[in-house]
Amino acid sequence: MTTNVHRKNGGNKRNGGAADPNPVAKDAVTVVDPRLLVRQEGFKGYLTEFSRKMRSGDLGAVPVIVGIAIIWAVFQWKDSAFLSPKNLSDLSVLIGGTGMISVGIVFVLLLGEIDLSVGSVSGLAAATLAVLNVNHGVPEGIAVAAALGAGAALGAIHGFFFAKIGVPAFVVTLAGLLAWNGLMLQVLGTTGTIGIDDDSFVRTLTDHYFTDLAAAYGAATVAVVGFFLAQFADTRRRKAAGVPSRPLSEIVVRTVVIAAIVFTAAWRLNEYKGLPLGLVIFVVVLVVLDFVVRRTAYGRKVIALGGSVEAARRAGINVAAIRVSVFALAGLMAACGGLMIASRVGSASQQAGTGNLLMEAIAAAVIGGTSLFGGRGSVWSAMLGMLVIGSISSGMSLLGVANSVQYMITGGVLLAAVVIDSVSRRTQRSAGRG
Repeated sequence: MTTNVHRKNGGNKRNGGAADPNPVAKDAVTVVDPRLLVRQEGFKGYLTEFSRKMRSGDLGAVPVIVGIAIIWAVFQWKDSAFLSPKNLSDLSVLIGGTGMISVGIVFVLLLGEIDLSVGSVSGLAAATLAVLNVNHGVPEGIAVAAALGAGAALGAIHGFFFAKIGVPAFVVTLAGLLAWNGLMLQVLGTTGTIGIDDDSFVRTLTDHYFTDLAAAYGAATVAVVGFFLAQFADTRRRKAAGVPSRPLSEIVVRTVVIAAIVFTAAWRLNEYKGLPLGLVIFVVVLVVLDFVVRRTAYGRKVIALGGSVEAARRAGINVAAIRVSVFALAGLMAACGGLMIASRVGSASQQAGTGNLLMEAIAAAVIGGTSLFGGRGSVWSAMLGMLVIGSISSGMSLLGVANSVQYMITGGVLLAAVVIDSVSRRTQRSAGRG
């Protein structure tokens, strides 16, 4: 027996009288991706979308960029030498070493964990290089490889105890902070300080400048063209997949903004000694690791672990392997930072990796926008955060302010960043976006 079922507005015929298999209700509303509406409305739509994100707690890098602008404006008002080519060039070299360490911290924070050992690991890496190369005559390339390998190995040890044994990351890396600092003192021996040859490769990491004007402008051109091509390729992939994508006009606007920033930076650097090699290395590392986080399966697994370990495990992610690899990467980046710092100061000493280095590396990642709660952040946070910390330090030094005041101000900025992150997460949960 055949039963005819009639639904409201369901009797429409298509394709030669066949009933529509998916009848649409009379009062149904077609859902349109809000990103499409934003781009259809043009500039007004972007302003509306920006306002919505701010209200919902999706602040992104806005707070830190505004903070940098305010800091620079205040110090330039107090001392016109702050934005001078020399001071900006010195600042760009200063942030490289600690910034490298902070990049590794970003990966650990994406897991929702912490690594307190990176300062000691960086000092031990510098000591390893100096002892092998200077004291024992080992070729510099082998000594550098040994230092970097030691950093990665120590990080992997932390990851093993955390991921396999179940020791909390805070505890195992605190133990590493003490143990590797002691090992560094043992490696350096009674000499305490070992100088690095001025003509060595390591010293050139922060001492070398590309004095040719074309170098800085050429690097700026490569950066702008690379940014445009990456954005354009991403748009083509999204169109091919049938998902919302940025229109060409938006890509052009973004590219123009980036071009204004990098060409201004190139101009100011050329007013002093030219493009610092240390800055080039730091930026290249940021670009590569940003690609790893945002464009590779490994990066997505790291972020997934930071969001929910159980959900990641049920999705088939090897949780232990990812955790060990992240701590190994943090150790490797700590070693890189240690070599950069040794290059800048010209030696490996018993003070390497101590003091406020650890706190600055962690503070830079958090101030730059990486969440302490895991699952949200960017490797560019390391550069933005170091610009804040380095700018405060540089400006205070120009004004002759004591280090004690610098530490208090930096601590206040760190607290403000954590408060903003906490409030942002709460607001996003209230808006259904957390």
